[in-house]
Order: sequence, then C-alpha cells, then structure tokens
Amino acid sequence: MIMKNLKKASGIFSVLGLSLILFSGCGDESAVAGSQEKSQKTRITFFAAASMTETLSSVAEKYQKEHPDVDIVFSFDSSGTLKTQIVEGAYCDIFMSASTKQMNELDKNSGKAAPGADYVLSDTRVNLLENKVVLAVPDGNPKNIGSFAELVNSLNGGRVLLAIGNSDVPVGQYTQKLFAYYGLNMDDLYRSKTLTVGNNVKEITTQVKEGVADAGIIYSTDAYSAGLTFVDTANTEMVGKVVYPVAVLKQSKHQKEARDIVNYLKNDESRRIFESVGFTVLNLDSPSE
Repeated sequence: MIMKNLKKASGIFSVLGLSLILFSGCGDESAVAGSQEKSQKTRITFFAAASMTETLSSVAEKYQKEHPDVDIVFSFDSSGTLKTQIVEGAYCDIFMSASTKQMNELDKNSGKAAPGADYVLSDTRVNLLENKVVLAVPDGNPKNIGSFAELVNSLNGGRVLLAIGNSDVPVGQYTQKLFAYYGLNMDDLYRSKTLTVGNNVKEITTQVKEGVADAGIIYSTDAYSAGLTFVDTANTEMVGKVVYPVAVLKQSKHQKEARDIVNYLKNDESRRIFESVGFTVLNLDSPSE
C-alpha cells in the first residue's frame, strides 16, 4: 500500500516537473525573442549642443516612429565638452555643434583642424541651422534692462549680475565677441563681480529664469523654450553668424543609418520643428564661417 502511494506521488511529481520544464522553456524563448528584437535595433549615438535639446528630441521622436528599427541616443552638452569627449575616444555617430569652430577642429578638410584630427565624414557635413544671440531677462525684468547698450552701462556701474557662458561654450565665445564690440574688459567685469558663468546654455538660461541673474546672454531658441523675454538681439556685426553644423563621424559603425538621420534633419517636417522655436534652416551644402 505504501509502495503504491509512493509510485502514485512519483508520477504526479514527474508530470509537474515536465510541466515546469515546458513552461520554463516557453518563458526562455519569449525572453530570448524580446532580447533579439531589442538587439536588432540600430543604436545611433548623437552628440549635440545643449541648445538643441528640445528640438532634436522632437525630431528624433518622429524619426523613430517612422524607423522603429533605429534607436537614437542623445548626449546634450556644450559643444566644446562634446568635442573634447570625441577627441578623447568617446563613441559618437553624429555630431552637431552650436558653432563651426568645434566642427572645424574635428574636420580635416576645414583647414582649421588640430594636427592629426580627422574625425568628420566631410561629404555628410552641412551647416543646417542659424540661431540668434539675445539678451534675456527674468519675469518682470526687475532691473529694467532694455538693450545691450543699457546693459553695458549697468555692467560698468556694477548694478547688475549677468549670466554668461564660459570660454569653452559657443554662446560664451559669442559673448566675448559682443563684449569686444562694446569695448568691455572681461577681467574688469569678473573683478567687479558682475558676471556669473554657466557651463552650457541651459545653465545660463536656468539662472535667468530663476532670477539668480538679472539678465543672461543666450540663444533666442532657448529663451523661447524657457518662456523668457529677450529685450535685444545681437546682429552679425556684433557676434558674426551663429551657425550649427552637423555631420556623421568616421568612427560611426552605422554610417548608412547615420547619414539617413542627417538627411532627415533637412526635410520639411524637421524644418517645421526647427522653425517653430526660432531657428532658421539653412540647408547649405558646404561648410562656411
């Protein structure tokens, strides 16, 4: 009787064991299938200037809906920081800077690259967008700053705190040109404690929006995205052209897909997104200053 019950129990456990194996096998197949589906996506690493955060994210969302086999992963920071990361070995498929300077330093064919620098697929490079440098103020404009000329007087009198970009950030480099235009001495301004510095344009924008600074020199598109008022716009005589080049890098392991994304940035849908926040789409075919 005991042996009979043991045999019966053994049979039950055998059936259960077989069921668990079969169930486990199905689960493994499902997990493998999901993993394979994910691994089949082509991952494109896109380094871009911080001022492109909102617009490129919107463009990428639309692109990925049309190309579900592609996953675009962004790294947004100052163009100078991103350029340094590329030079130091960081992997990147596409690079977009807020100035031709950083792209030129990576592009052997620009004539301005560092010795031995040869990172850019020059036939993919295009000066895609133009932006504007503006003087933005916090809500209500507490210091009643109305123009760059008024700002200069206030800075000389030590009556305002101005947020600017550091010298490695394109918007900071444009600011240096603006100061030179008005005959302002950076060292004097630092000594008078009238300047506060951001490492990228988003940091500057935040300082203005939160009222930490009385004004900030940023891009018109960042002022728009942050809901900030800007009271003056720098012309080309003051700062030159604010041009954003984009290119596929030679190190890219997915050049076909990367080229397709760069071309997508030039289509009508992308143009509408860029123009909605104040960019001018250039679609130039060759690099320029």
